[in-house]
Amino acid sequence: MESVYAYLPKIRPHLPTLVASFSSFTLLQFVLVPLFGSLFFGDTWRKMSPRAKNNWAVHICSQAHAIVIIPLAWRVLDLPELNDDRAFGWHEASGSVQAVAAGYFMWDSLDAIVHFDNIGFVLHGLTCGAIYILSFTPYLSYYAARFLMWELSTLFLNVHWALDKTNRTGGSLQLINGVLLLVTFFAVRLVAGGYWSYQFYETLFQSLDRAPFAAILAPGIGNLILQGLNWFWFTKMIAALQKRFAGGSKKEKQLNGTAINGNGKHKED
Repeated sequence: MESVYAYLPKIRPHLPTLVASFSSFTLLQFVLVPLFGSLFFGDTWRKMSPRAKNNWAVHICSQAHAIVIIPLAWRVLDLPELNDDRAFGWHEASGSVQAVAAGYFMWDSLDAIVHFDNIGFVLHGLTCGAIYILSFTPYLSYYAARFLMWELSTLFLNVHWALDKTNRTGGSLQLINGVLLLVTFFAVRLVAGGYWSYQFYETLFQSLDRAPFAAILAPGIGNLILQGLNWFWFTKMIAALQKRFAGGSKKEKQLNGTAINGNGKHKED
């Protein structure tokens, strides 16, 4: 364990938060969601396939993380200690937020591997988890809260999925939510995310002589993967929404809905 602290010297006081985060999402997935489903949805829940039950649990965990992490990240966006040194600056308040995110993405990665559906889901979870763990070196904490603001679009993504699964596909509520999903996804992941990524790589370049090559290479490649996934998911969302609201049977609209992807958490069941 001491070797971990040697490589990640800032993680020690935040390990309880990281473990609590991972444990909380695991508890929510395997205990609380099944219990809630059995108590309030009875036969409907019991008749679901194991995969369908897990997908409901995963989306609820994803929504819970987004609801929790967005205000936490917002509160540490403008810490002067991080702004003064965007490469190596550190603040314990940001460390707490990073620990919550790291715990969630560790859980997310494990679920994506165990319930494998798409390599993009696995890459997303592993990349985010690795970046937030590496931030405890400390390195690039300034960008941690900024990239967590991407989760704003996840709020609408999970609502969109839930509307599909509760037979509200193609309705006015889903149309409004779909527009909000596209707007927020474009604004926070592509526009703001693109701007922050430019600053991110600028910081990486400026720290070439102060950081190990591996510490620069890993987040550099990771951000490239995440931005690539964002653009891929955005084009898929546009295509799916166009098909859904352009007409066709209800069944066809539901099938089109399975193509909507973002943050790696939109599956068919």
